[in-house]
Amino acid sequence: MTVAPPTRARPDDSGRSVPPGGWLGWISTTDHKRVGLLTAGTSLVLLLLMGVLALLMRAQLARPEETFLGPHLYDQVFTVHGSGMIYLVMTPFALGLGVYLVPLQTGAPGIALPRLTLLGYWLYALGALTLLTGFATPTGAHAAGWFSYPPLADAEFSPGTGSDLWIVGVFLAVTGAILQGWAVLWTILRRRTRGMTMLRLPVFCWAMIATCLMVIGAFPALLAALTLLAAGRADASLFASNAWNIGYQHLFWFYGHPVVYVMFFPYLAAVAEVLAVFCGRRFFGYRGTVLSLLVFAALSMSVWGHHMFATGQAANDYYSLTSIALLVPAGVEYFGMLGTVLGARPRLRTPMLFALAFIPQFLIGGLTGIMVGTPVIDYHVTDSYFVVAHLHYVLFAGSAFGLFAAVYYWFPKVTGVLLDEGMGRLHFWLLVAGTNLTFLPMFALGYLGMPRRVSTYAVFDGFGTLNLLAGIGAALLAAGMAVFVVNVLRTLHARRLGRARPAGDDPWDGHTLEWAAPSPPPRLNFPADRPLPPVTSFAPLLDLRHREGGRA
Repeated sequence: MTVAPPTRARPDDSGRSVPPGGWLGWISTTDHKRVGLLTAGTSLVLLLLMGVLALLMRAQLARPEETFLGPHLYDQVFTVHGSGMIYLVMTPFALGLGVYLVPLQTGAPGIALPRLTLLGYWLYALGALTLLTGFATPTGAHAAGWFSYPPLADAEFSPGTGSDLWIVGVFLAVTGAILQGWAVLWTILRRRTRGMTMLRLPVFCWAMIATCLMVIGAFPALLAALTLLAAGRADASLFASNAWNIGYQHLFWFYGHPVVYVMFFPYLAAVAEVLAVFCGRRFFGYRGTVLSLLVFAALSMSVWGHHMFATGQAANDYYSLTSIALLVPAGVEYFGMLGTVLGARPRLRTPMLFALAFIPQFLIGGLTGIMVGTPVIDYHVTDSYFVVAHLHYVLFAGSAFGLFAAVYYWFPKVTGVLLDEGMGRLHFWLLVAGTNLTFLPMFALGYLGMPRRVSTYAVFDGFGTLNLLAGIGAALLAAGMAVFVVNVLRTLHARRLGRARPAGDDPWDGHTLEWAAPSPPPRLNFPADRPLPPVTSFAPLLDLRHREGGRA
């Protein structure tokens, strides 16, 4: 019997080690582009799974007194859907974008702390698997909501292994996010190329600075809350005191409000990049937007108590004031986007369509957020479908449209080929119709008194028509996502067969340094025979084209 020698990386002609190929190379990679793709790709797969759970809920609620899903199974489905979208989809994709793009945009050959970045991905993947394994336990998955307030989430009212797995899964996924946040932030601070001062960073990098500061500052509070919840499940007497129950809410929402902006800033910045590129001009109000992102991040750490108005255990006047103050930095960012577009002749390609739709749709989510941040309104709509509509206009009508703008925009950078434009437009229009048909009726449902987290309702409640419309909208969303999946798979298959039309290194005439690298970029991002252009502003490639045009 012979034992094969261990596989070791072979040095190339330059003396650098060549990483192993195949699946082993992917799971052990320290290349930030691969880790970013693993993170973003895993979150996209989980987005499809969470979408299936959403369809199950809409099918259950499409008619009054429906019995398609039993009450306990429905509770499991909405808990895992909400948990999955926040902990496993929108947050990891935002950080995955940062892991992939930040070193390229800063002109760095790689990410700082590459092994920590990879560890962050595997903690996230293991956390996702652990959370979803709850469905295979005898009592089913966790069913106390993505917030899991005690005493509802303690061992007495939420017994079973599924709830324990939920705690472990969320803990692992959030820990992974913290590690990746540290790596991205450290890369921006320490690995910028020559000439790239802080005020020459692209808008996306500034958004990642604000995002990572919130990840580092707020996410540990959730780890503390989960530890408290686990202790309460082991000792049932812990949550007999209301102080611990309210204390858990304070810890949870200290995480729970900043995470909204973690799931917003990177997508806002992706939209800003797309708007500037497809309008052929630099982003308007750059310095004001940079300042607003930092102010927004700081204020986001001071408003958590507006989620607790109805408890009577929060300083309502203070939290209402800080919530309304968010209008100021938000207005600066919207002014920057509108100033970029107004007077321009934009190219209406698929990334631009998603970016343009982001602006009014997220505005609905933002304005209704100010409404629920006002105690007198919040008392009426709290724990109703109005809040569900608000949250989904923020995270789907807003952030998810920014996500797809980013996917269509940077897909040729990642793969070297373009997604099909016709299918991209079909995907866009199905999502616009489906999003608004699904979530607009929920505002009316909540105002009329339909509580959230209920698995059915009576005929005489009068909620049937609006819920049916929301169900039809969800079907349109599913059709749009099916078109997107087919588009991606067809394009990747054509690329593998060599039949896809190459996009070139810079099909959009981009403004930032990632478009100076080959598509897809090599392991060290920028080849030695292709020097980086001088960095003279936050849009160095646009500056270069202007100089070359002036010489011509």
